[in-house]
Amino acid sequence: MPGKLSEIKGAVHADLRHDSAHKHVAGNAVYIDDLPEPKDMLHLYVAMSEKAHATIEKVDLDAVRSAKGVALVLTAGDIPGHNDVSPFAGDDPLLAEKLVEYIGQPIFAVAATGIEAARAAAEKADITYREHPAFTTIDQAMEAGSAIEPMQTMGQGDPDAGLAGAPNRLQGSFRIGGQDHFYLEGQIAFATPQEDGDVHVYSSTQHPSEVQHLVAHVLGRPTNAVTVEVRRMGGGFGGKETHPAIFAALSALAAVKTGRPVKLRLDRDDDMAMTGKRHDFRYDYDVGFDNDGNILGIEIEMAARCGRSTDLSPAINDRAMFHADNCYFLGHSRIKSHRCKTHTVSNTAFRGFGGPQGMLGIEYVIDDMARVLGKDPLALRMANLYGEPGRDVTPYGMTVKDNVAGELMETLARDADYAARREAIRAFNENNKFLKKGMALTPVKFGISFTTTHLNQAGALVHVYADGSVHLNHGGTEMGQGLFVKVAQVVAEEFQIDVDHIKITATTTAKVPNTSATAASSGSDLNGMAALDAARNIKGRLIEFAADKYDCPKDRISFRNNNVYIENKEIAFADLVNQAYLNRISLSATGFYKTPKIHYDRASHKGRPFYYFCYGAAVSEVIIDILTGENRVLRTDILHDVGRSLNPAIDMGQIEGGFIQGMGWLTTEELVFDESGRLRTHAPSTYKIPTASDRPDEMNISLFERGRNVEATIHRSKAVGEPPLMLANSVFLALKDAVASVGDDTCVPTLNAPATAEEILMAVSDMQKKAAE
Repeated sequence: MPGKLSEIKGAVHADLRHDSAHKHVAGNAVYIDDLPEPKDMLHLYVAMSEKAHATIEKVDLDAVRSAKGVALVLTAGDIPGHNDVSPFAGDDPLLAEKLVEYIGQPIFAVAATGIEAARAAAEKADITYREHPAFTTIDQAMEAGSAIEPMQTMGQGDPDAGLAGAPNRLQGSFRIGGQDHFYLEGQIAFATPQEDGDVHVYSSTQHPSEVQHLVAHVLGRPTNAVTVEVRRMGGGFGGKETHPAIFAALSALAAVKTGRPVKLRLDRDDDMAMTGKRHDFRYDYDVGFDNDGNILGIEIEMAARCGRSTDLSPAINDRAMFHADNCYFLGHSRIKSHRCKTHTVSNTAFRGFGGPQGMLGIEYVIDDMARVLGKDPLALRMANLYGEPGRDVTPYGMTVKDNVAGELMETLARDADYAARREAIRAFNENNKFLKKGMALTPVKFGISFTTTHLNQAGALVHVYADGSVHLNHGGTEMGQGLFVKVAQVVAEEFQIDVDHIKITATTTAKVPNTSATAASSGSDLNGMAALDAARNIKGRLIEFAADKYDCPKDRISFRNNNVYIENKEIAFADLVNQAYLNRISLSATGFYKTPKIHYDRASHKGRPFYYFCYGAAVSEVIIDILTGENRVLRTDILHDVGRSLNPAIDMGQIEGGFIQGMGWLTTEELVFDESGRLRTHAPSTYKIPTASDRPDEMNISLFERGRNVEATIHRSKAVGEPPLMLANSVFLALKDAVASVGDDTCVPTLNAPATAEEILMAVSDMQKKAAE
């Protein structure tokens, strides 16, 4: 990667630690639960439904209200405004009224002097239900025709003719599991009443403006009556995009009604029961291809469990369709998407936002095609890549102009010694009866932008004080990903001052209004450009002032190394700022940015929903024990394109973290709902996220040296939040490769995700039966 562009500390393209890294390590980073608690503060406990689908016939809360320490009990009838916290559809009641539709749905809340008192009081409630049939699985919902919206179809060409004329045709199906966000800091909100019925809310949220709007909506107040603030989150991953509104609204309502500060902090079990997950999918395909493995026609049918309400499921499932091609030209194609309403918690945004499910599906298809033809799956992946005109248009009508997938894959295959290692694995498997190895190289092409066009905007606020120090605020939120330090680097670069002179401040709706969620991997793209705009506004005023004061042409004034050069005169940045202040020059500015070129018509599923694509590739080698299903990732090599990285150190961390989280989704993180719709894996004792020991024994990560965004993004960088998660597809396909080695060369294994030890064992058993036939 290129080095620093200047001598200032913290310029863009430089390795710089996370601004809170030292605080994270020392335990000094302040999260919402670390804030001092006022002596009269109340704790809120949320009582949840015990039934998946039922009418509430009786709710007797007299014993709850009279319990020791209880200050307030909230029900739907206590809501002065609207009983809804949905992002747009109007179908997410804050508290259930007559109908409950999942186990864990909030019914009432208890505010008491302590959380134990609130919990004990809630247990005294007398609730009678009349149960109704519940659809808790995709198959049940599909059979009943239960959906949050009609089936959506996307495609191009004539897939029926392509399938009918293909010399080879293959059908298959597999399941893709969901995933809990398992952020280290759980859902939490801390509300304090203000004058005139206003309220201030600390909320662990990726979307402060939406929380602000929904809290006001529930209170029946204008948006300006609510201020939402967050300095940092202990992880978000999409789980703090829509759901925090529930907890912020309840705490705010209790605070306004009691006139006392209120904290609502979920424990892990309640958090997992009450909040949505990554959507689980059923994936079916029908593909036609020639003897070289070129796809001639394909029909893909995806069905997702959306849960009880709409939430963000339409956009999430749309993105699954957008990424059903991954890096491949599908030509004659039809992609169908079912959005199933089930009586389980409403699934929601999760890193990748539907893209991982769509992308894994096509990788699975190509892998199956390779088995049938007896070819290396990598050969088929290379053969089907997007290419020159005629092979460069996606099923949604967008032309792929920035394609570097082939170069990344070829480079990685060479540098990771793919061909020789694959032969060595074949020899190993022939000589080992119970241990089998597998290997796979898979690419990633991930579109960057919110697919809801109006969300692609951002604002920023920059103050330069008279001493030359800078205050930076913007609408992005920090959840550990390093957004704040990247945006600070952008401002430092523009002013040519050390990044230490810039104060990074908490995100608050009182400073930057009407912001979008920090999501869709767009945090740096949007907020970096908005902050740049604000800094340039101030810099322009300083240049104009200096030109007038020193009688110098504007083009002879430059900023370098904490100084301003006015022709041959050197003035410290701080000194020029002070002079400007004394001459009544405004040193504060707002900035704004909106992503150009994007457009999309959802009715036809055609347009350009993405500003650009991110690319990457990973090759993983695994080993499995066919007697137990136990498995391990032996080695992973990653080559990822981040454009001209704003901060390579931060990006490397995001790549590794994203990959490991994706690996967890596809291997160990299994969500188990029983027949009644109750989540049984609701704590770390039963839900297994990866640990340090699960990291590949050897892991090599490189940034693409020639990376440069063809679009005019912030310093030609590329997003890095979500795309690396999908590099973990290589682990799942490597496990599938290891399972396939148990049968003959053309035997196609069925492996569902997550590929737990049990799932691998069942897949091996199935392969052994096929081989014996």
